[in-house]
Amino acid sequence: MNSLTAARFTIKNLDCASCASKIENALQRVEGVDEVSLNFSTLTLSLKAKNLARVIDEVRRIEPDVILVPHNVQDRTSKSMESDTESNTMREFMILVGAGLLFGIQFFFEDALHRITIPYAEMVIVVAAYLAAGWNVFLGAFRTIRRGDFFDENVLMVIATGGAMAIHAYSEAVGVMIFYKVGELLQELAVKRSRRSISSLLASRPDIANLQTATGLKQVKPEEVQIGDIVLVKPGDKVPLDGEVVSGESMLDTSALTGEPTPRTGRVGTAVMAGMINLTAALTIRVTKIFSESSIAKIMDLVENASARKATTEKFITAFARWYTPIVVAIAAAIAVVPPLFVTGADLNTWVYRALVLLVISCPCALVVSIPLGYFGGIGRASRMGILVKGSNFIDALAAVKTVVFDKTGTLTQGNFEVQQVVTQNGIGETQLLKYAAAAEIQSSHPIGKSILKEVEKRKLKSDNSSVTEHMAIPGRGVRAMVDGREVLVGNDALLHHQNIAHDICELNGTVAHVAVDGLYAGYILIGDTLKPEASKAISDLRLYGVEKVVMLTGDNQCAAESVAKHLGMDAFHAGLLPEDKVRLLEEIKAGTNHGGKIAFVGDGINDAPVIARADVGVAMGALGSDAAIETADVVLMTDSPLKMAIAVKVAKETRKIVWQNIVMALSVKGLFIVLGAFGVASMWEAVFADMGVALAATANATRALGAGRPAS
Repeated sequence: MNSLTAARFTIKNLDCASCASKIENALQRVEGVDEVSLNFSTLTLSLKAKNLARVIDEVRRIEPDVILVPHNVQDRTSKSMESDTESNTMREFMILVGAGLLFGIQFFFEDALHRITIPYAEMVIVVAAYLAAGWNVFLGAFRTIRRGDFFDENVLMVIATGGAMAIHAYSEAVGVMIFYKVGELLQELAVKRSRRSISSLLASRPDIANLQTATGLKQVKPEEVQIGDIVLVKPGDKVPLDGEVVSGESMLDTSALTGEPTPRTGRVGTAVMAGMINLTAALTIRVTKIFSESSIAKIMDLVENASARKATTEKFITAFARWYTPIVVAIAAAIAVVPPLFVTGADLNTWVYRALVLLVISCPCALVVSIPLGYFGGIGRASRMGILVKGSNFIDALAAVKTVVFDKTGTLTQGNFEVQQVVTQNGIGETQLLKYAAAAEIQSSHPIGKSILKEVEKRKLKSDNSSVTEHMAIPGRGVRAMVDGREVLVGNDALLHHQNIAHDICELNGTVAHVAVDGLYAGYILIGDTLKPEASKAISDLRLYGVEKVVMLTGDNQCAAESVAKHLGMDAFHAGLLPEDKVRLLEEIKAGTNHGGKIAFVGDGINDAPVIARADVGVAMGALGSDAAIETADVVLMTDSPLKMAIAVKVAKETRKIVWQNIVMALSVKGLFIVLGAFGVASMWEAVFADMGVALAATANATRALGAGRPAS
């Protein structure tokens, strides 16, 4: 049994959104295809299949002109593809100019042509203009009919204009074909402009790396550099791979990753990420990750593949488009046939003409193009601001968020703990208490443990770490270690109760690390943390954007949690929680929610992974370079600012608003002209202007999602 192969292709010669939808639907029915997503906005096809050759053959059967270029050779072909596209567009334009001139002669000199004695002079001009304007429409219709599909936009346009020719409405037949092609050309240009805007979001990809070798600097592709190699980054160059600065000091522009305009300082020992721009001085960097695992590679992958997770609205429109056109065609057929048969005095030509008007407006291109383009624009805009949304389904989910649950430490607070007070009991001195606590925390990566180690270092106290013979983390409570043969416990109040350690104080106004030695309470270390300066604005902005309830879950003590919650105006908070408690409380919050909205949880993406995974929208914050955060969350905020959560909600709401504007506009206009056409009020001229006009307007409106009104920052 063949295993599944993941592949991604860039698509060439695909200029029809409904054709893209048909290819995707057909591939979903191919045996051995597990996943498939065709993104017309970026002209990329992503899939998992057992037999890629069979998939390529199926695409060629549906659209013979379409060429699939493997994504790994896209860079070598993109320029030639762009050149070919520009050449095709110019050729189409020149042909339309010629057809337009012939049409003008027929339209303005119709009476004179009737008086000319040359046989069929008018018909020659009409047919020449008609064929020149619609040659590729006829070709597309022939291919569509050959594969047994009769509801393609090309087929419908040929039937509509051919019918007009048959009832001697020559001017309208030729004019409609010309204006249809002009509209298609303008729509194609609008979509190309959107693609260029989207591509600019991904332009942060480094192209070269200056690799240090035994013979000097060598320019290579970032993919060729290995872990441990040394690269030189000159001023103005992009950092090619994730690494650590080994020499030099410079300012770094991180906006491509974080959306933040303020540069950061890179100096010896500083971690740097691929995609940052070196501004002021040369840096020498030791590579710590291969390019495919770098931050910028993961960001590009997330943005490019976000369309694979379609929103409910997109899925509905795709299904709607499959039914809409056949239904309108059936209505048109009924209008053409029923009145002349059953209504006395009904003229066949009149009712056939009305039916042809309906065929002109039966193509759902305005929806098929603009809806995915709107979502992709919103995702691209968010990524430009340092917010990674992993799919258009999460745009919808963010827009529907009514409850936001925050972790505290490192999310709403700085997470930069400092020892503020040391209180001892039972004969243990302050210095000895700190030494015991530092020895127990020596292997800990928790911010509280780091703050204790930092205090010991600041006081220049000597601690013999070799005396630590055992070390065990107690999740959600603290640590246990054997130091100089004595059992040392360092942790929260829950740890003391769990170990039955007698103590006279449980709650303190701040973060506290209790210490016990050989089962005897030795005292506590009071540790301070400060709120992030933008935390308060983040909460107020969330409420401004429609969030009704803000809750905080923390493992910190009741007093510290209450102080933060009160300062920020939280609706509720829960303190002293273990990781499993957070999951349980999130379930309770969801069960008690009666507003029907979604619930988002914002945490650090590592310690809070279980609750992030359980929320309707899991958000990892401060995740620059954090692999675990990017893998776990639905939305990744690339800085440690909680304000990004409010911006994410606003971007999602604006994107969804634009999407629904297009849906309402397209359906309203098409519905109106179906009625007007059926009653003979709208002509074929008006129908084609309405059809292409709404497609152009919807496409232009969708591009607003890339930057409609910059959110508060």
